[in-house]
Amino acid sequence: MNDISLEQNPFSLVGKVVLLTGCGSIGDGWGNGKATAVLCAQRGAKVFGVDLHLEAARETQREIESRGGVAYVECRDATSSEDVDAMVQACLTRWGRIDVLINNVGRSEPGDPVTLSEEVWAGQLQVNLNAAFLSMKKVIPLMAAQGGGSIVNVSSVAGLRYIGKPQVGYAAAKAALMQMSATTAVIHARENVRVNCVVPGLMHTPLVSRLADKYAGGDYEGFIKTREQQVPMGRMGDAWDVAWAVLFLASDQSRYITGTQMVVDGGLTCATR
Repeated sequence: MNDISLEQNPFSLVGKVVLLTGCGSIGDGWGNGKATAVLCAQRGAKVFGVDLHLEAARETQREIESRGGVAYVECRDATSSEDVDAMVQACLTRWGRIDVLINNVGRSEPGDPVTLSEEVWAGQLQVNLNAAFLSMKKVIPLMAAQGGGSIVNVSSVAGLRYIGKPQVGYAAAKAALMQMSATTAVIHARENVRVNCVVPGLMHTPLVSRLADKYAGGDYEGFIKTREQQVPMGRMGDAWDVAWAVLFLASDQSRYITGTQMVVDGGLTCATR
């Protein structure tokens, strides 16, 4: 079994530092970032979380600490090079290293090349692609110098298929995120820096209500029904389904996995080829 024992705590992150962007959740319930932060802390990691919304980040910190975990959060804009520099330095100052980087920020806006303004198009690339680029740019050299690390980028099945929503900017950015991750994984494989993507499908998170406003005229119940009917399993997943996939790719149990995409979608993409 080499140096990994079957008795080892599965998916343990004990002794590791996790830097996670988009750690908060707006609205009631669990968003992907909040669930992932809590799960990583439960598996033993020290979690350094950032979010545009400080109170949402602090709520995640309170959840972690109420369960006996360790976390620190800050308000940072993951699309700002200056803020990314600051969050990386703050994490290093607090805990001395970064073992896992989780890029979770994202936002979907409706439109195609005809209807999207240039500003919205650029904004979609900025938040869904450039944010991950900026943090990887700063963190990869640190991971290489310390002997390795794991980067998990959260993409979307919209980058693989058209799933019924006119979101060209989002789809293009999430597809590019997967290719950027795969290419980067190859380039840095010999430095033991792994880069993978988790690719969620239709998930039932607090974000759904905002998507219903954007894509279904505010018909929340109808929007949920439509999404559930699209999925072969007959239901949406939730933030914990995403969090467990991220945890696996962050942990040493996935030590020989890099440059891949883990699709978490209840069979959606298989049914839409």
